[in-house]
Amino acid sequence: MTIARGVKLFAALLTFSLTQVSHAVDADKKEIRFGATAGPYADQVRYGIKPLLEKRGYKVTIVEFSDYVQPNLALADGAIDANAFQHVVYLKKFSADRKLQLSELVQVPTAPIGIYSHKHKTLAEVKSGATVSLPNDPTNLARAIAILRQIGWITLKPNTDAVRATERDIEGNPLNLKLIQLEAAQLPRSLDDVDYAFVNGNFALASGLKLTSSLALEKIPDYYMNLVAVRTVDLSKPFVADIRDAYRSAEFKTVTQQRFAGFVTPAYQR
Repeated sequence: MTIARGVKLFAALLTFSLTQVSHAVDADKKEIRFGATAGPYADQVRYGIKPLLEKRGYKVTIVEFSDYVQPNLALADGAIDANAFQHVVYLKKFSADRKLQLSELVQVPTAPIGIYSHKHKTLAEVKSGATVSLPNDPTNLARAIAILRQIGWITLKPNTDAVRATERDIEGNPLNLKLIQLEAAQLPRSLDDVDYAFVNGNFALASGLKLTSSLALEKIPDYYMNLVAVRTVDLSKPFVADIRDAYRSAEFKTVTQQRFAGFVTPAYQR
């Protein structure tokens, strides 16, 4: 055997050995750090998913976040193993912008954006010059703008892409609304200062608002359903399959029905 051939054989054997060790380590992984925004998505893990994973022998730690940036950065860095807080439009854009290898695993019951007010009892009470607060991250801003169009408060330029709409795409604002963009987590606090606020469901519930107290709720299209994300390299690992199975279980469907009434459910729960 030549030296070169011997080196290649050794390298192949070493690679095989390391792969086998890696697979064994993956199969033995029994600790899962699960990230979620504080509120309903953390509670879905806490009351529905964590108990099921613990029955399978896992130790599950819930890591709560208060924004939409850190959960994906923590996932990409390996500080957590999965997260639940975002929809696929946000995941794809964030991953592309930051060059992160993250993938969708499974959709989860999703709380829709609602329009809330501490000053008005109906949308019909809107007056010229009303102040309206909206989320400032691009995808959720587009969702709020789409709802503004649906309720007739604004019109959009022809051929506007609903997924990417911004204030620049507004063609008509007959009520002369003053649109104020804020971080999504701050929107519930803005209710004392504005006429109407568009509040993401998770932050609404976390702040004590009820979906049933909103003046209108978003009709969520499939691409705005929230999901569990994992590192792309982990998609085929056993712990990831167990997370998916937990969400798709009959037990979690029961938890959804009991604790998360009003949420839009994914297809596997219908």
